[in-house]
Amino acid sequence: MAALNFTQSDPSTFILMGVPGMEDVHIWISIPYSTSYIFCLLGNFMVLFVVSKEETLQKPMYLLICMLALTDITKSSTVMPKALCIFWFNLKGITMGGCLTQIFFIHSVYFVQSGVLMLMAIDRYVAICNPLRYSTILTNARVVMLGLACLVRALIFMVPLPLTLSRLPFCDNRIIPQIQCEHMLLAMISCGDITFNRTYTLVIPLLLMGSDLMVIALSYALIIRAVLRISSKRAHQKALNTCTIHICVLVTFYTPVVFTILAIRFTGDITSYGLIIFSALYNLVPPVLNPIIYGVKTQELCDKVGKYTCRR
Repeated sequence: MAALNFTQSDPSTFILMGVPGMEDVHIWISIPYSTSYIFCLLGNFMVLFVVSKEETLQKPMYLLICMLALTDITKSSTVMPKALCIFWFNLKGITMGGCLTQIFFIHSVYFVQSGVLMLMAIDRYVAICNPLRYSTILTNARVVMLGLACLVRALIFMVPLPLTLSRLPFCDNRIIPQIQCEHMLLAMISCGDITFNRTYTLVIPLLLMGSDLMVIALSYALIIRAVLRISSKRAHQKALNTCTIHICVLVTFYTPVVFTILAIRFTGDITSYGLIIFSALYNLVPPVLNPIIYGVKTQELCDKVGKYTCRR
């Protein structure tokens, strides 16, 4: 009888509902999403273009900003094309392979971005606490290697997600009440035992992002100690300004991540409009804000962007 109710790892399509109950206004919901996606691509590609063209910007701090831009582009591009197909053309079907690919890239990018933000905190620590040794401690090659290490770390820890999901049995219910495939939402509509999935997706974020946050907190503790020892108010203010940008990006990244993880696991209402819209916006708002924050607050980058955008 069990065989009549589900098939083991059936490759048939799942249905992404978009925003359930609001199908009539999907076209209107798509307007802020598509607009944000366009600005995300324009802003982040502009950062990549300017840094690649200007030799004066090809140094550790701006290489890290480029890494952040690449993760923002990947994160939003993993979600939004399919979401817009749902909103515009009502194309809600997604294969098992497509769903697992989306889950793998979404989660991998989160951990890569967390690692890049940790490297940025280390960069600020070295720049403020060891300015004379900055160029020898953080070379371009070393920063690139550290960035690749963050990528490899994320990929290694994320490989088990699609593998375990592909082995789960799914019943007749193949409806995902979201605009994107998410690991726990897919696991929760399975007929199998998802204890491993629940544990893995709670422990790994705590392990990886928790360790990143510990390094970030330690870096800023040392920065604050060094800043308090500076007698010059001007130097004091300059040191704090260099950290303000990074702190803003940290808040926009980690706050939604923590909220989403807790909301999905500890509230039974995974189909709430608020959670669905919030999850979608999380993949767009930070990628739109990050190039603006760095472009406006980083004078050197701002000047170079102006050089290419304000030509007559």
